[in-house]
Amino acid sequence: MLTYDLPPMGGGIARMMGEVARRYPAGSLVVSTGAHPDAASSDAAIGHPVCRVPVPVRRLRTVQGLVSWTRGATALAHSARPGFVWCGNFKPAGYPAYWIHRRTGTPYGVVLYGTELLLLQHRLARGGLKRRIARAILGRAAVTVAISRWTRDLCVEVLAELGLKQAATAVRVVPLGTDPEVFRPDLETRAVRSRYHLDEGRWLLTVARLAAHKGIDTSLRVVAALRHEIPELRYAVVGRGVEKAHLEVLAESLGVSGQVRFLDQVPDSDLPALYNCAELYLGLSRTTELMAEGFGISLAEASACALPVVAGSGGGTPDAVRHGETGLLVDADRPEPAIEAVRLLLGDHDLARRLGQGGRRAIEQHYNWNRVSADLHRIGSEFARG
Repeated sequence: MLTYDLPPMGGGIARMMGEVARRYPAGSLVVSTGAHPDAASSDAAIGHPVCRVPVPVRRLRTVQGLVSWTRGATALAHSARPGFVWCGNFKPAGYPAYWIHRRTGTPYGVVLYGTELLLLQHRLARGGLKRRIARAILGRAAVTVAISRWTRDLCVEVLAELGLKQAATAVRVVPLGTDPEVFRPDLETRAVRSRYHLDEGRWLLTVARLAAHKGIDTSLRVVAALRHEIPELRYAVVGRGVEKAHLEVLAESLGVSGQVRFLDQVPDSDLPALYNCAELYLGLSRTTELMAEGFGISLAEASACALPVVAGSGGGTPDAVRHGETGLLVDADRPEPAIEAVRLLLGDHDLARRLGQGGRRAIEQHYNWNRVSADLHRIGSEFARG
């Protein structure tokens, strides 16, 4: 497995790569990535060899970093003799995978999420080097894995634009998930309520990077629209990002700064209990500035904690939220549909409970890391050399 993202790095892709690697059969995986000063304990938890090249992980995207990673990964491939290589993302992991394939013949697969495809599609119109690189990496891949049906459709479209229509037959869909043993309902919440100053109001929750496409501005407008109708309504936003200052100003201008908590120093270990503090989860993502939600791991985490979800209907979220079964999908380009959905679920406890229980069942039965890892192991074995 070649991956830029791996714990202790944060983010959904890093979490996915770590969870998938931990569940691979014993003795069947070697991981290659960049150096990180705090990696010892997280690497040990993976249970497979993690070989870190002597380049800080954040510099793997530079030319020097890619050269070093490619050399180290190729040497590792010569010694480990893998039958298949997984790329945790298109770039930068696709570069060393491509050269390993050129030099050893080892087949590889690329995991695709969505936003990188939107960016690639935008750049293809310029032609030139980026087009040739994309065509080489994706054209040589034995298989591509999309994390949702939306990502698959976008992938097929981009492959066609690259003149790689035949590669579309090797696009597989593997929806993501979470760990239902870690994220579960009925956890004790007193400690996190005290730590993050969450009173006993009716809490809405979002766990996301503070980026424009995550739709947190729409969620703030939902709170503003309902604050007089439901005076005890509160909203907690867990995450960091460039939009934080803008969102704080927006909350102030909407008159809801007293009802909103921005929590940007939350360790992963506190997340399960924080989900249990909430009555409803908001994931109002929309496509903005070539950014979109490819699946939404936090949506699965909320469902695992039996929270009903209100989510945007665009991108890959319909694969993470089953409308009317685990939550409600709404048009997130404007606040009114979300306002009506939140009003409905806060007023209809039976419906909210049914959606929450449906979400928990969906996680236990399908949207979990055991199934994701098994799917990837099966696909890798299918395309492996020998």
